[in-house]
Amino acid sequence: MDIRIGFGFDSHEFKPGVPLRVGGMTLDHAEGLAGHSDGDVLLHAITDALLGAVAAGDIGSFFPPGDPRWKDADSAIFLNLALEELQNAGYRIVNIDTTLVLAAPKIAPVAGEMRARVADLLSIKMAQVSIKAKTPEGLGLDHVAQCHAVALVERVPEPDELKSMSAVIETQRQLEDVVEDLVTSVHGVPKKRTITPIFDTEDIT
Repeated sequence: MDIRIGFGFDSHEFKPGVPLRVGGMTLDHAEGLAGHSDGDVLLHAITDALLGAVAAGDIGSFFPPGDPRWKDADSAIFLNLALEELQNAGYRIVNIDTTLVLAAPKIAPVAGEMRARVADLLSIKMAQVSIKAKTPEGLGLDHVAQCHAVALVERVPEPDELKSMSAVIETQRQLEDVVEDLVTSVHGVPKKRTITPIFDTEDIT
């Protein structure tokens, strides 16, 4: 299996007078995060992790911070671009693991909803997204939010690499054997015993 790993990181300072956007959600907090876009550290870190996994550059390569088109932009746009780059390279997401580092607000109460939102943006299952949070104890970063993200991706098999069962199984007996083996291994159902007659059924008079 062809797999690759990407790592992403982002950091923004808190700023009064702007909404706090994290993971595609607006959180209830006195301050938001300063940034050219909406300052969503979580989506920015995931974007860089996906781009890094396929060596496609970073978020700044596609969305320069000085470009007025991206002023106050929804970071879901950046994430969608990274997803397209991933798919164009022939890969798909296996899982995303992230860690937010911030003093406040508390992420645990909204982590489930945030995971669901990120999974929806990436068109993957919620079980493929992990969002954790830590406080910056001893780092002197109480007025800053950071995020670390790791993305594991795998290559999507080409159509000619996939073989159908009909191309491998030549007879009905082979198909029955395969099904019987699957039932036995998965459900523990014992294989059927073949009963051999003790007399020749064609010789009954």
